[in-house]
Amino acid sequence: MGKKYIFKNIEEIHKWARDFAKTLKAPCVVALHGDLGMGKSEIARTIIQTLRGENTVVPSPTFTIVQNYDGISHFDLYRIEDKSELTEIGLPYAIQNDITLIEWPDIAKDILPENTIHIYISGEGNTRNLTLM
Repeated sequence: MGKKYIFKNIEEIHKWARDFAKTLKAPCVVALHGDLGMGKSEIARTIIQTLRGENTVVPSPTFTIVQNYDGISHFDLYRIEDKSELTEIGLPYAIQNDITLIEWPDIAKDILPENTIHIYISGEGNTRNLTLM
Protein backbone atom coordinates (compact mmCIF):
# COMPACT_ATOMS: atom_id res chain seq x y z
CA MET A 1 0.00 0.00 0.00
CA GLY A 2 2.52 2.60 1.11
CA LYS A 3 5.22 3.24 3.65
CA LYS A 4 3.85 4.83 6.83
CA TYR A 5 5.64 7.06 9.32
CA ILE A 6 4.58 8.74 12.55
CA PHE A 7 6.44 11.87 13.61
CA LYS A 8 6.13 13.29 17.12
CA ASN A 9 7.67 16.70 16.35
CA ILE A 10 8.99 18.98 13.62
CA GLU A 11 12.59 17.84 14.16
CA GLU A 12 11.64 14.27 13.21
CA ILE A 13 9.92 15.56 10.07
CA HIS A 14 13.00 17.60 9.14
CA LYS A 15 15.29 14.59 9.59
CA TRP A 16 13.04 12.41 7.44
CA ALA A 17 12.75 15.10 4.74
CA ARG A 18 16.56 15.57 4.63
CA ASP A 19 17.07 11.82 4.17
CA PHE A 20 14.27 11.64 1.58
CA ALA A 21 15.72 14.61 -0.36
CA LYS A 22 18.98 12.75 -0.89
CA THR A 23 17.10 10.01 -2.80
CA LEU A 24 15.64 12.42 -5.39
CA LYS A 25 17.09 12.76 -8.88
CA ALA A 26 15.64 14.90 -11.69
CA PRO A 27 13.29 14.47 -13.34
CA CYS A 28 10.92 13.39 -10.58
CA VAL A 29 7.67 14.62 -9.08
CA VAL A 30 6.74 14.72 -5.40
CA ALA A 31 3.05 15.46 -4.75
CA LEU A 32 2.34 16.72 -1.23
CA HIS A 33 -1.22 16.08 0.01
CA GLY A 34 -2.70 17.32 3.29
CA ASP A 35 -4.86 19.95 4.90
CA LEU A 36 -3.66 23.45 5.75
CA GLY A 37 -1.00 23.43 8.44
CA MET A 38 0.00 19.78 8.07
CA GLY A 39 3.57 20.55 6.97
CA LYS A 40 3.59 20.38 3.16
CA SER A 41 5.58 23.61 2.83
CA GLU A 42 7.89 22.59 5.68
CA ILE A 43 8.75 19.31 3.95
CA ALA A 44 9.28 21.08 0.60
CA ARG A 45 11.48 23.75 2.26
CA THR A 46 13.61 21.07 3.95
CA ILE A 47 14.04 19.18 0.67
CA ILE A 48 15.10 22.36 -1.15
CA GLN A 49 17.50 23.45 1.59
CA THR A 50 19.02 19.97 1.75
CA LEU A 51 19.71 19.97 -1.99
CA ARG A 52 20.51 23.67 -2.52
CA GLY A 53 22.05 24.72 0.81
CA GLU A 54 20.59 25.31 4.25
CA ASN A 55 20.82 29.10 3.80
CA THR A 56 18.55 29.00 0.73
CA VAL A 57 15.56 31.25 1.36
CA VAL A 58 12.41 29.25 0.61
CA PRO A 59 9.23 31.30 0.84
CA SER A 60 5.91 29.51 0.44
CA PRO A 61 4.77 29.77 -3.19
CA THR A 62 1.15 30.32 -2.12
CA PHE A 63 1.01 33.74 -3.81
CA THR A 64 3.68 33.34 -6.49
CA ILE A 65 2.40 29.83 -7.37
CA VAL A 66 5.89 28.63 -8.33
CA GLN A 67 9.43 29.16 -7.05
CA ASN A 68 12.50 27.81 -8.87
CA TYR A 69 15.79 26.76 -7.29
CA ASP A 70 18.24 25.72 -10.03
CA GLY A 71 16.59 22.46 -11.12
CA ILE A 72 14.03 22.25 -8.33
CA SER A 73 10.56 23.66 -8.95
CA HIS A 74 8.19 24.20 -6.01
CA PHE A 75 4.52 24.67 -6.98
CA ASP A 76 1.53 25.54 -4.82
CA LEU A 77 -1.61 24.84 -6.88
CA TYR A 78 -4.10 25.88 -4.17
CA ARG A 79 -5.30 28.93 -6.14
CA ILE A 80 -5.28 27.34 -9.60
CA GLU A 81 -8.85 27.01 -10.84
CA ASP A 82 -8.43 25.87 -14.44
CA LYS A 83 -6.16 23.10 -15.74
CA SER A 84 -5.10 25.29 -18.67
CA GLU A 85 -3.20 27.45 -16.15
CA LEU A 86 -0.83 24.54 -15.44
CA THR A 87 0.88 25.03 -18.81
CA GLU A 88 1.05 28.80 -18.31
CA ILE A 89 2.93 28.37 -15.01
CA GLY A 90 5.36 25.86 -16.51
CA LEU A 91 4.30 22.68 -14.73
CA PRO A 92 4.64 20.33 -17.75
CA TYR A 93 8.17 21.64 -18.40
CA ALA A 94 9.15 21.21 -14.74
CA ILE A 95 7.75 17.66 -14.65
CA GLN A 96 9.97 16.70 -17.60
CA ASN A 97 13.14 18.38 -16.34
CA ASP A 98 13.25 19.15 -12.62
CA ILE A 99 12.79 17.78 -9.18
CA THR A 100 9.21 19.04 -8.96
CA LEU A 101 7.52 19.52 -5.58
CA ILE A 102 3.76 20.14 -5.79
CA GLU A 103 1.51 21.24 -2.95
CA TRP A 104 -2.24 20.83 -3.54
CA PRO A 105 -1.60 18.59 -6.59
CA ASP A 106 -5.17 17.36 -7.22
CA ILE A 107 -5.91 19.73 -10.14
CA ALA A 108 -2.80 18.37 -11.91
CA LYS A 109 -3.57 14.67 -11.42
CA ASP A 110 -4.18 14.13 -15.16
CA ILE A 111 -0.66 15.25 -16.10
CA LEU A 112 1.34 13.74 -13.24
CA PRO A 113 3.59 10.88 -14.37
CA GLU A 114 2.86 7.35 -13.16
CA ASN A 115 6.03 7.34 -11.05
CA THR A 116 4.98 10.44 -9.06
CA ILE A 117 5.83 10.05 -5.38
CA HIS A 118 2.74 10.89 -3.34
CA ILE A 119 3.12 12.02 0.27
CA TYR A 120 -0.07 12.13 2.34
CA ILE A 121 0.15 14.04 5.63
CA SER A 122 -2.38 14.17 8.45
CA GLY A 123 -2.25 14.62 12.20
CA GLU A 124 -3.19 16.49 15.34
CA GLY A 125 -1.19 18.81 17.53
CA ASN A 126 2.51 18.19 16.84
CA THR A 127 2.04 14.58 15.69
CA ARG A 128 2.06 13.92 11.95
CA ASN A 129 1.16 10.74 10.13
CA LEU A 130 2.87 10.47 6.76
CA THR A 131 2.18 7.90 4.06
CA LEU A 132 4.61 7.63 1.16
CA MET A 133 3.19 6.07 -2.02
